[in-house]
Amino acid sequence: MFVDERDAPRVGKGLATILHADLDSFYASVEQRDDPSLRGRPLAVGARPTGGVVLAASYEAKAMGVRTPMNGRDAWKLCPHMVSVRPRFEAYTEASRAVFEIFDDTTPIVEGISIDEAFLDVGGLRRLSGPPIDIASRLRDRVRTDVGLPITVGVARTKFLAKVASGVGKPDGLLVVEPDRELEFLHPLPIEKLWGVGAVTSEKLRARGIHTVADVASLDGEVLVGLVGRAMGRQLAALSHNVDARRVRTGVRRGSIGSQQALGRARRDRRELDEVLLRLVDRVTRRMRNADRAGRTVTLRFRFDDFGRATRSSSLPGPTAATTPLLEVARALLDAAWPLVEERGGLTLLGFTVGNLDDTGTVQLALPFTRSAETGLDTAVDAVRDKFGGASLTRASTLGSDPEAGVPLLPD
Repeated sequence: MFVDERDAPRVGKGLATILHADLDSFYASVEQRDDPSLRGRPLAVGARPTGGVVLAASYEAKAMGVRTPMNGRDAWKLCPHMVSVRPRFEAYTEASRAVFEIFDDTTPIVEGISIDEAFLDVGGLRRLSGPPIDIASRLRDRVRTDVGLPITVGVARTKFLAKVASGVGKPDGLLVVEPDRELEFLHPLPIEKLWGVGAVTSEKLRARGIHTVADVASLDGEVLVGLVGRAMGRQLAALSHNVDARRVRTGVRRGSIGSQQALGRARRDRRELDEVLLRLVDRVTRRMRNADRAGRTVTLRFRFDDFGRATRSSSLPGPTAATTPLLEVARALLDAAWPLVEERGGLTLLGFTVGNLDDTGTVQLALPFTRSAETGLDTAVDAVRDKFGGASLTRASTLGSDPEAGVPLLPD
């Protein structure tokens, strides 16, 4: 059905040239790499026995049923001896940067998907670097040797199937789906392996006796559309036959930058949430300035104590990366949403995102062409943090509050 690195001689010619490289339990793996006492132990990043949300779990914890984004209390019921660590986002960012340097050194065609995964196209490298399975094997060895992290690589003819292969091949594996055996590999898998099939869609399909990808593939197109809608029905029909014409794209820049923070079940008042919001805005705007991006659309994401969700958005007249104007918009959105927060029993998660991003070099300055005091302060704070670390300087209004950092959101 598929081959792993031990079966390399069996891989012949073909078009399985797309790699999906995915770091294994990334945050937890970085923690175990940096602290040898954590290796081989069940570990949760972010959550605590009293609450919070599991941002990442080691494979030792996953073996006990711990998953993301599970509530801390539920996680510790499954794994009472689990160790908890606070997230260290600067360490994760540095590890990600080192891994992506290896990706870029492997092939010029790299499409980053998130901080810990990417697609790579190695179709033009056979004469220079050998067959895709050899390239993937060397990439895994380099990530393990140079960065000290495990990574799983799926190799297939399409982006969709390469990502499915990396998921099946975890942890720390290499799985190649040969072009003439794609459906043999794909069809026995559960429907949740199809992109877009979340809990709601899965429940709809399973209620109709549709459990595997093969079941989806056997359905008439109009029947599938009737079950899940036209756009989703067409997508699932195509993917169930491994029809995916998307290419690996380079130079794709994210359309938004954001962070979120899990708040646990403890009720937070308006002042405490304002402190959380300030930390999120501070973190996001620093990342925007480091990336030379500016944005004008602010979105707040809410998850309520009753498990409901909501978003609120507003846009500035023009793009900016300055902390103060973006914070003012975010605070106004939180004020407007506060009656709903109280009605729904409080928040368990708050997220902040800036969208409609532009490169700062393309942003037209407003008259007069002078740097504002806020921007000068932001730049000075960035310089101190870059030199002495992110925790070296903080805003006075957040002193004594919960120091837990936000969680980077995946790019759009």
